[in-house]
Amino acid sequence: MPNSQIQNILVTGSSGMIGTRLCELLIENSYNVLGVDRRKNVWNPLIDACTLHMDLLDLDTMLQELPCDVDMIVHLAANARVHDLIINPSLAKENIDTTYNVLEYARLSKIGRIIFASSREVYGNQEKVHCNEADVFLSESASTYSASKISGESLVHAYARSGYGIKPLIFRFSNVYGMYDESDRVIPQFISKATSHEDLTIFGKDKLLDFTYIDDAVQSVLCAIKKFEVLKPHSVYNIGCGEGSSIEDVANYIRKALNSSSNLIYKPNRTGEVVTYTADTTKLQADIQPPGFLPLSEGLQETIDWYIH
Repeated sequence: MPNSQIQNILVTGSSGMIGTRLCELLIENSYNVLGVDRRKNVWNPLIDACTLHMDLLDLDTMLQELPCDVDMIVHLAANARVHDLIINPSLAKENIDTTYNVLEYARLSKIGRIIFASSREVYGNQEKVHCNEADVFLSESASTYSASKISGESLVHAYARSGYGIKPLIFRFSNVYGMYDESDRVIPQFISKATSHEDLTIFGKDKLLDFTYIDDAVQSVLCAIKKFEVLKPHSVYNIGCGEGSSIEDVANYIRKALNSSSNLIYKPNRTGEVVTYTADTTKLQADIQPPGFLPLSEGLQETIDWYIH
């Protein structure tokens, strides 16, 4: 059952991958959900029906059309493709501006509870691979996307400490994959190409990343919502399975599962990409205690089954 003090939840980015799955889970758990996204939800008509279509860059429209009787905001909306933001840095500025607008809406509407979706990109490329929440250094920012998330975290903390009554939690997601994703991210791209027996391009043979199955990510958020009142404000949590996998491992599993003859093509890491990262989830497990995280092989099989069927 919902936290008795939290019934009405506004989810920005509700038409995206994480947003769609989170809204579904919240509704299943008897929360009242209002989505906000500038795109229609192509995955679930029910989620689209409870979504207001607007641009979070337009603060005036937000203040006019978004309700004040919201118990919590989960701010997921962002331009999240690192390489795209390297090519077009103005997309990073949009991330900063939308976060500012969401915080202004919260301040003026007196909405205190906020969950902000950040990213493991904030850790950048450093010698330490297994990172805990304190291992963020401005000088390690590797891309305009990571800078936009660091800026967003800073804005959230600043609003919380400025007497506006805002109590935030911050989640740093790591390579979330699974259903509701037909982007050019590596896993849906590999599944699509392997199905057609096309070459799979690996940018960085040495890359080691922490892949997080979608249901595990949103279950962590749900657990945090249920425990929100007892969690320490300003807390930051890594969301990940805590294990690193190479892109080559991902490609080989997908090829085997699909009986694909795709060849592997190796290219250097692209500018701005984090090369090695695994999440230290000690704090997450201690405070929020999510039910568990699928190993990559099981999560990939679930994902492949969803795409095929």
